[in-house]
Amino acid sequence: MKVSMIFEIVLFVVLIAFQTTIFSQISVFGVATPILYVYFLIKLPMGRNVFYVITSGFLMGLIIDIFLNTPGMNAAATTIIAALRKPLLNVFFSRDDYEEFVPSIYSSTKSFIRFVIVITIMHQTLLFFIESFTFFNLSYTIFRIFASSALTLVLIFALDGLMYRKSSGIQA
Repeated sequence: MKVSMIFEIVLFVVLIAFQTTIFSQISVFGVATPILYVYFLIKLPMGRNVFYVITSGFLMGLIIDIFLNTPGMNAAATTIIAALRKPLLNVFFSRDDYEEFVPSIYSSTKSFIRFVIVITIMHQTLLFFIESFTFFNLSYTIFRIFASSALTLVLIFALDGLMYRKSSGIQA
């Protein structure tokens, strides 16, 4: 088994564990909740099979739904984001990048930041609109989307900064 697959499995399990035990309990001012498990979809190599990405995204969302007792909300949002991942990668990264290229803050900073912002905001939008399932209190839902997105983005950039050393660009 390749080292990258072992890394993906460990990242999958660790993100689910942290999301279900720690991050789901955090609510900043009752509005912002960090949803860090989307980082798994961000860190998959660019050449990863679309079926693998969608299946692993669905499984991650389903496992989180089971632990948090949310009826399919995370699975739906994560599956849609997993399906949109490849077209978004093509928009933000050049097609010359090799198949095993893993997007990171140090390899292509501007593209990575834009990609992460778009993925995170799309995921939060889907998740919170599925959760509220109404346009009744639209301003509150939009405020929750942007507050949770900002908190999630800070955590994603911090985690990505910790995982890679800037000087050498190799995995820590």
